[in-house]
Parts: sequence; C-alpha cells; structure tokens
Amino acid sequence: MKIILDNKEIILSESDKDKTIYEIAKEHNKYIPTACHLDGLTPIGSCRMCIVEVKGYSRPVSSCITKITDGMEIITNSEKLSMYRKYLTEFLFGERPHPCNVCVANNFCDLQNWKYKIFEITQNYVDYNYQDMEVDYTHKLYVLDHNRCILCFRCVRICHEYAGPHTLDIKNRAYNLRISIDLDNNWGESNTCINCGKCVMVCPTGALFMKNKEVSKTRRYDMPKFLLEKNKRIRNWDSLFYYS
Repeated sequence: MKIILDNKEIILSESDKDKTIYEIAKEHNKYIPTACHLDGLTPIGSCRMCIVEVKGYSRPVSSCITKITDGMEIITNSEKLSMYRKYLTEFLFGERPHPCNVCVANNFCDLQNWKYKIFEITQNYVDYNYQDMEVDYTHKLYVLDHNRCILCFRCVRICHEYAGPHTLDIKNRAYNLRISIDLDNNWGESNTCINCGKCVMVCPTGALFMKNKEVSKTRRYDMPKFLLEKNKRIRNWDSLFYYS
C-alpha cells in the first residue's frame, strides 16, 4: 500500500490501512492545524481547519476523519489551503469577541497563534460580530466564558469519553450554539461535575480556565492521548447521536 504525500511516495504497512490522513501526515512531520481535533479524542471533523487536497476529490476534505486509501495523492499545504485556513481563522475570530490583549489565554491560545504567527493575517477578511455573552463564574474552581468559545467541543468530548459524567453538552443551533452545563444550569449548581479539570486542560482558547491560576500551567493537550494509552476511556463519542 502506498500514497503520495506532498509529492513524495510513502510505502505503508498493513497496520496503517485504518489510519486517517492526519495521522499519517503527523507521523511524517507534516504540520496540519486543528481546532476540534486532539489526539485521544474521537475525531468529528467539525472545524475544517485540518482540510487537505486529495487528487480526484472535488473539494478539500477534513484530514482527521478521512481514511487513507491505496494510491491516494494528498497535498497538505498549498496556496488554496492557506487561503481557506485564513478565512476559517477569521470566521472564528469574527463570530465572537476575542480581544487577545485582555484575554486570560493571551500567548497560550491556538486561535491567536494561527492568526498572528502561523498565517500572519494582517487584515480582517470578515466583519466582526461582537456579541455580549454570559460568563459563568459560579463554579468554585473554574470559569466558562462563552465569549471566547470557538465550539470545538473538546471539553464536551473529554467529559463524555474520559471523565464520565457528561456534565458539559451542547445546546441550541447555529448563531445561538452554546456549551451547556447539565440541563442548562450554572456550573456552580451542577450535581454531576467531579471537578477533575480535564475540560480546562484541553480548551484551545480562554473559554475555560481555572481561577487564580495561569493558563500556561493548566493546559495539557496531551491529556486525552495519555488517558487513552492508560486504557482510561469510558466510552466513545457517538457523533451520529449528537449531530443527527
């Protein structure tokens, strides 16, 4: 089994046949940005930041959910992909307020990193929509700021797959989509949260953070992969149930 990855032929073993494009690209030191994807969590392909070009496909595909096939020719970085990713980044910035200089995750934010360091976006491609959303300070340890949320659902998945109680979930649709606690309660009123902090560890922005502690000391993007290797997964994320 072989594929062409960025004009380079790669021979794959039988054990690689069920891997995704993202997994193979990462093994060969190809950088593909991701927002919703995190190693160890069930991939859902919702953010589209990890798009790649595949010969014969009419449009780019999400690499985190697209499995490789024999003879597949893949481009992970091109002028067109760069343009798409810049627009996606700007759409995320434009959907909710993200003033980096006053955010708790300043210099430790994936969204900020894409815009100013990786894609070097110097102009606004879309009009910003500054909604005034609620901030939930009611939990004794953690804060949920909907203004900073990019709806990657990492927190919901890690709570469901590894923590267990499924305290965090999703409510509403489209413009009004939000992360919810239990049956739309304040976090401090939750009867299911076990205060493990896994959701805070995987948040890519300043939407979830720990009170009185620097974001740099609470981020653990390797946590899901670590838990998976320790066989700590309780259940898989059933995307058909949540998105049907």
